[in-house]
Amino acid sequence: MKIIPSLRKHHYVARVSIFLIAVALIAGMVGCGGRTNIIQVDAGGWHTVGLRSDGTVVAVGDNTSGQCNVGGWNTTQVDAGGHHTVGLKAGGTVVAVGWNESGQCNVGNWTGIAQVTAGGLHTVGLKAGGTVVAVGHNDFGQCNVGNWTGTIQVTAGVYHTVGLKADGTVVAVGHNDFGQCNVGNWTGIVQVAAGNHHTVGLKADGTVVAVGYNASEQCNVGSWTGIVQVSAGVYHTVGLESDDTVVAAGNNADGECNVGGWTGIVQVSAGVYHTVGRRSDGTVVAVGNNEHRQCNVRGW
Repeated sequence: MKIIPSLRKHHYVARVSIFLIAVALIAGMVGCGGRTNIIQVDAGGWHTVGLRSDGTVVAVGDNTSGQCNVGGWNTTQVDAGGHHTVGLKAGGTVVAVGWNESGQCNVGNWTGIAQVTAGGLHTVGLKAGGTVVAVGHNDFGQCNVGNWTGTIQVTAGVYHTVGLKADGTVVAVGHNDFGQCNVGNWTGIVQVAAGNHHTVGLKADGTVVAVGYNASEQCNVGSWTGIVQVSAGVYHTVGLESDDTVVAAGNNADGECNVGGWTGIVQVSAGVYHTVGRRSDGTVVAVGNNEHRQCNVRGW
């Protein structure tokens, strides 16, 4: 719902998978006192997942469906959905834990995967050749990605799926009740993020576009500049600036947009009602709803 160290250097020159660059650039980094640094974070529904440089995974928050049972994983990328968690392994296979009522965790036979993303009740995988696979809830057609080609990044919202193509254009399928899939005219995009009922796109010039539900002003990103990464939550949107500070728009009832004082941030992730940031030293900060202790990341 999802980044790279040195993202600010790469966003303007290469349209490539964000999560994979993160791992490639800093894999093997170890923090002070022997602690292994976090190299990627992802905020899910009511849980938060962190990938360490040694490939192990940590998670905090709601675990009623087993979505935090990632202790034995060794992966290169992770993604947190509504009540499930997905991990990409070095060989291109995928693991998943958590709620599986819609089959969103049925990824055991996937191969050749280069990036994964977890939505509300579905899971999407980008294959190395630019095609896409998906499993899970499909009542709105959010898994109808079988004909996509030339895709370089995918992002799953609650009931829709968005794909970034190599030419900077964007495709989307799924629930479109608020126009969240109306991205057909977007160009020059280098990263996409799908929220609950809205979709956000980062342009090559550092500006941001958004479509969909805007009752909480989560799409009011037209004035943002110098952005190097975006992330979409349920009712809020977060942007990482080139100076390692963070901006946010939208619902702030739980303080999920209180990121104005953050510095030294290299990746951000917006969950349902919380926001997580990864610092350049591999530590993690979080704000917002902490009902399930999803913001208890200070010890990572």
